[in-house]
Amino acid sequence: MIKPDAVANGHIGAILDQIIKAGFKINAMKYIALTEQTAGKFYEVHKERPFYGELVRFMSSGPIVAAILEKDNAVEDFRKLIGATDPSKAEPGTIRQLFAESIGANAVHGSDSDENAQIEGSFFFSALEKF
Repeated sequence: MIKPDAVANGHIGAILDQIIKAGFKINAMKYIALTEQTAGKFYEVHKERPFYGELVRFMSSGPIVAAILEKDNAVEDFRKLIGATDPSKAEPGTIRQLFAESIGANAVHGSDSDENAQIEGSFFFSALEKF
C-alpha cells in the first residue's frame, strides 16, 4: 500500500516504478480513500497499542494506493525493498529512505507474512479484482 503521505507528495509513479523494476508483478491495484472506520478495521490488530488512533487518523487523511504484488519470495523481498520503518535507519535506495517523511508517515505498508498478505489483499480486493 502506498500511504497518504507518499500519495500527497506525488510519489505514486516513482514508487510503482521501483516496485516493477524490482521484479514484482501487480495483480491488483486501486486508488481509494479510507474512512476512519475502514482504516480502523484494517489496523484492528493494533487496536490496543498506543499509536492506533494516530495511525487510523493518518491512514484516513487522504487517498492511498492498495495493491497485490506477486513475486517469488514476495513478502521478504518487498520488505527489503521498502526498508526500515524509520526512514532515517532505512538502507540507501529503499522506498522509505527515498520517500518517507517519518516513522509514522513512512510512505508504504508491506505485509509481514504470506498469511497476512492474503488477509490484507482480500480486505481491499474481491476475487473479480485479482489477476
